[in-house]
Amino acid sequence: METAHYQKLYALLKSQIQVGRFKEGDLLPSENDLSASHKIARMTVRRALMELANEGYIKKIKGKGSVVSATRKSLGLLSFKGFSEVVGTEYQATTMMLRLPEAVVWPERFFYKLARQEEAVGCVTFERVRFVDQDPVMLEYSYLPNVGIEGFCQQGLLDGSLFKTLSVRYHIDIVSFEQDIRAVGADERIAQHFNVKPLTPLVQIYRRYHTNVPNYQVYSLIYCNTEKYTISNYQ
Repeated sequence: METAHYQKLYALLKSQIQVGRFKEGDLLPSENDLSASHKIARMTVRRALMELANEGYIKKIKGKGSVVSATRKSLGLLSFKGFSEVVGTEYQATTMMLRLPEAVVWPERFFYKLARQEEAVGCVTFERVRFVDQDPVMLEYSYLPNVGIEGFCQQGLLDGSLFKTLSVRYHIDIVSFEQDIRAVGADERIAQHFNVKPLTPLVQIYRRYHTNVPNYQVYSLIYCNTEKYTISNYQ
């Protein structure tokens, strides 16, 4: 129940900030006031405010409270859904292929531990830059075990979607995922793709997707530029 209350308050306050109910520099109601008015625990209120602070919507100022920051648009890039599904409903989402799908051996020191059968078959990999309203926001390296996906390299992606391609052509559906999120500085190559300076802070995400096919998992290494758009678990 706490999770539902926390998400509800988070979404309410975020929407009020986005539509201008609370403007830059405004002070949000105190934790005690929010707790009383929404009839929820103070710790639940604090969790919602922490999420807003992490996404750049507010700043916590000691002795003053939660102050609204200059707002940025938020993208649900940490959610379970694919890029086009999350972004395309509200913004214009486009993709540029940097490396077409090809069958290769797995990279050395791969970011997730692979099973022996995965290592044995090698992988299919490709690289993409994702744009939102012509702004590059995501660089993604995808890796699939090279078994049960005959013709993948030759046929390309259906509507630019990896999830749709796997589901329609190979009956492989994504059912869950796990991810490891870190803050890193852009190296020279990655900085060029985002049109930013080297060492610009980026969000790095290691992601492993679990599918309906036993022992078949899909992997992604993702970099996100949050300079213009924040990322979250919500759309």
